[in-house]
Amino acid sequence: MAHTLGFPVAEIEVGSRLTMVRSGQVAQFGFSNPDRGQLDVEALDLGVLRRRLGQDTLTKVHRTDFHQLFLFTAGTGTTMVDFVDHPCSPGTLLHVGPGRVLRLPTGPLDAFMVLFTPAFPVLSPFGPVLYSVPQAEMAVFSRAMADLRQEYRRNLLTGEPVDLLRTLLGALLLRVARLPGDSPVHDPRFERFQQELERSFAVTRNAAEYAARIGYSTRSLNRICLAATGRSAKALIDARVTLEAKRLLVHTDLSSAAIGHRLGFSEATNFTKFFARETGTSPGAFRE
Repeated sequence: MAHTLGFPVAEIEVGSRLTMVRSGQVAQFGFSNPDRGQLDVEALDLGVLRRRLGQDTLTKVHRTDFHQLFLFTAGTGTTMVDFVDHPCSPGTLLHVGPGRVLRLPTGPLDAFMVLFTPAFPVLSPFGPVLYSVPQAEMAVFSRAMADLRQEYRRNLLTGEPVDLLRTLLGALLLRVARLPGDSPVHDPRFERFQQELERSFAVTRNAAEYAARIGYSTRSLNRICLAATGRSAKALIDARVTLEAKRLLVHTDLSSAAIGHRLGFSEATNFTKFFARETGTSPGAFRE
C-alpha cells in the first residue's frame, strides 16, 4: 500500500514493483517489493529502473515514502532534489529521503541504486542530499553496493532469512553517514531546532517561539543557527515553509489559498506576498 503523506489520491500499479499514485503534477511512489512481499529493501541499477518506468514518469517530478540512494559510477548528468539541481558524475552519492521531491537523473549516467524503507534509521532525516565519495574510497563503496545487490539477488532465489542483507545495508549506510556532505556542522542543539521546526513550521513562523520550545533565548538560537548554516533562525523557518509550499504546489491540486491556510497563513494575500518575497515569483507562476 502506498503511503500518501496525508493527501487523498488514487492508486494504480506501475510495472510490478512500485505502487504509484498521482496527485497534482507529481507522481507519488510507495515502496512495494512483490519479489518478496515483506522485503523492505531493493538493490538495482539505474538502467533497470529506467526500463521499468515509462518516459513520462522518468521526466516527471515524483515523491516517495522510502529512501533512495544513488552511487554514480559513469557519465555525467543532473538530478533535481527539492527544486535544486545537483550535478552528478562518478563518485557522486545522492540520498533522497522520504517526502523529498525528485526528478530522476538526466544524462548518460550509470549508477548503483538502493531503495529502502524508513525501517533502516541510520541516516538522519536532516542529513545531506549530496555526498562526494573520495577517489580512494570509491572501490570500497562500489564493492559494498555490488555485495548488497548480489545478496539481494541471492535472497530472491533462495528465500533465506534477510539477516545478511540487512547487515550489508546497515554497513553501507554507516559508511555513507561518515562521509563529508553539504549538511550543517553537527550540533545537537541545532538538531533540536530542526526537529521542532519539522513539527511546527505550519503552526508558527516566530523564532522566539521556537527558542522557548527548545529552552534557549532568541539570541542564543540565532547564534546556533548562524554557526551551523550562516543563516538566522527566522531565515531557516521561512525557508522551510517555502519548501513545503513548493512541494504542495507541485504535489497537490490545492489552491494557493488552501496551501496558505495549511501553512498557517490567515489570509491568502499574506501567503502570496510571503511566497513572492521568498522566491521572486507568485505561487501560480511557480506551479506553472
